[in-house]
Amino acid sequence: MKQTPRHVLPIIVLAQFAGTSLWFAVNAVMPDLQIQMGWPASDVGRLTSALQLGFIAGTLVFAVLAIADRFSSRRVFLLCSLAGSLCTLGALAHVDDFLALLMWRATTGFFLAGIYPVGMKIASQWFPKGLGVALGWLVGALVLGSASAHGIRALSSQLPWSTVMLSVAGLAAAGGLMLFALIPEPPQKSMQVKQLQWQALASLWTDWRVRSSVLGYFGHMWELYTLWVLAPLILATRFEGTQLSIAAFSVIGVGALGCILGGLGAKRWGSAKVATLQLGMSGLCCLLAPWFMSASLEWMMAWLLIWGVTVAGDSPQFSTLTASNAPPHAVGSVLTLTNCIGFGISIVSIELFTSLATWHDLSTLLPWLGLGPLLGIWAMRPLLKKQMP
Repeated sequence: MKQTPRHVLPIIVLAQFAGTSLWFAVNAVMPDLQIQMGWPASDVGRLTSALQLGFIAGTLVFAVLAIADRFSSRRVFLLCSLAGSLCTLGALAHVDDFLALLMWRATTGFFLAGIYPVGMKIASQWFPKGLGVALGWLVGALVLGSASAHGIRALSSQLPWSTVMLSVAGLAAAGGLMLFALIPEPPQKSMQVKQLQWQALASLWTDWRVRSSVLGYFGHMWELYTLWVLAPLILATRFEGTQLSIAAFSVIGVGALGCILGGLGAKRWGSAKVATLQLGMSGLCCLLAPWFMSASLEWMMAWLLIWGVTVAGDSPQFSTLTASNAPPHAVGSVLTLTNCIGFGISIVSIELFTSLATWHDLSTLLPWLGLGPLLGIWAMRPLLKKQMP
């Protein structure tokens, strides 16, 4: 097998960053919309849940039709990047109609199903032996992409808020075009399938290795997106305006560091140990919320940054374990279905915690996010035993 060209991983990473910038395009400008439209703070949770629901629908359709395993992953990534970009422009055009905005965000989520998991499949085809490192960079790009709208808002605080949505739409389209133009078809293509492989998808439960990593991932998803949605609310107790946008970008975006360092650590200690360690650390951050919410600003930010690093850093290692143990001819569909269920869990968590946040103090709610890491660590025990000498 020929050595993978050096430019392949950076291009995939940049394209993933650009495509996933669509994720929080509206969340970043929500304070402006609340002032202009008079919307309540709870609407940010509804908009995020709409996007997550669209993503679930997309991943389910992609898995049932085996889109990622029947067609060129490059073409799927390109078409979904362009479609997601157009949906963001549609959301901008109908931003004064909340129901229409919900629909546009749900449709954006649908097309994100052809960006995030498909990008992981492209990486798995190019880097079958170094997948933990490759996915560390790739999911790090997802994290930065998710935070990028907050970063753009911080940079353009003196410009109209529409600048953020226009910038994100252009970024996503450029990412899809860049990947399609600069990355050839992978040398190790997976065998194309003509129909859904039910037995392969059933490996989520029937194969103990896949089941362990998937259940660990589900525990991770209970915590991850809910923290990202609540982070601006937590930070709003200490910051406002541009400072709030910078702080939110930092807390979410620092997760990229956890993904990259976790990928490097996986080369030495294995993906199962790295994922479980980070899951345990983020769970501890949940439990310590009552103390750090009332601590000095320095200690509070240190806590949030550590939480931001670890809450995202385990994600690529869960994907690595699942991709490595799934049936080779259905890796794309297994990853897509896993994402589908995981994001369904995230919707339940987001809706529950954002609703309760209107009635209860965040310091009393955040420790309950630790239930996900606790169950995830329990599920990962079989893989940890396998790695032990």
